[in-house]
Amino acid sequence: MLTAFVSLKVRQDSVNEIASQLAAINGVSEVYSIAGRFDLTAIIRVRDCEDLADIVTNKMLKLDGIIDSETQIAFRVHSKHDLESMFSLGDD
Repeated sequence: MLTAFVSLKVRQDSVNEIASQLAAINGVSEVYSIAGRFDLTAIIRVRDCEDLADIVTNKMLKLDGIIDSETQIAFRVHSKHDLESMFSLGDD
């Protein structure tokens, strides 16, 4: 499973509409409106890089109103739960 974060700068009058369109794309698990230089971040979870490339280039970036994007691919997840289980001494 491949996880990627795609941050998007969009036209201000299209944020909600684009967020809804992104959320409807198969492989997009979550869409967040965010503060900072980007307006939205979409979390994509797919099988491989080919699926990711298809979603980003053939579906997401063809939506009218997207001005700019930046895609980051996750290597490993580090959550509090994962870290606690790694350092557990078995005193359950």
